[in-house]
Amino acid sequence: MSNAKKMSVEIWSDIMCPFCYIGKRKFEQALSQFEGKDEVEIIWKSYQLSPQLVTDKSTNINEYLSVHKGITLEQAQQMNAQVSQMAKQVELEYNLDKSVVANSFDAHRFSHYALSKGKQGAAEEKLFQAYFTEGKNMDDKNILMDIGTEIGLDANEIEKILDSEMYRDAVIEDIKEAEAIGVQGVPFFVFDRKYAVSGAQDTAVFLNTLQQTLKEKQNTPIS
Repeated sequence: MSNAKKMSVEIWSDIMCPFCYIGKRKFEQALSQFEGKDEVEIIWKSYQLSPQLVTDKSTNINEYLSVHKGITLEQAQQMNAQVSQMAKQVELEYNLDKSVVANSFDAHRFSHYALSKGKQGAAEEKLFQAYFTEGKNMDDKNILMDIGTEIGLDANEIEKILDSEMYRDAVIEDIKEAEAIGVQGVPFFVFDRKYAVSGAQDTAVFLNTLQQTLKEKQNTPIS
């Protein structure tokens, strides 16, 4: 539950979305310049770009994109090269040739568990890094358990959760909420339920939105 005293920034994203990790970095750059950064509460929301995707370790991301988007393999490779260059501009290393085509639903459940333990921010960073830089299978329970251990969560508890249906409804609720507010792509940032920024925008866009939201919050009389 969000803290009413703080400015909330809700971020709908999918760990398989290359622009989401880039958007995360650009938002963090803005946040580092924002005078009210200590009064911002960040909540990550689940979204799936390909909810029907079946994890397939035998298919590389270029082949998947080629089929999924109806483009040639060369075009898919070019797209991934361009997005990798964008990532480099914010000091992220993408190794998309190693990416495992995987359904992200369990990774989203893991993120909700991390939220319940106050470690969602760390979890999201590790999930993105594992997928885009390290080429790990994000639909592998053992990998999610390892990530959890790295950020101080209990591996046995993670295993029990992933072996159950826990947090399934929370993920579905986030996705339905995204549909309800008209989210058509991610990342999608919502500031105090007043303003929205769609996509991996320039740092200045995020900073301006943070400043405008804070200004309005400070001018709102307490009822």
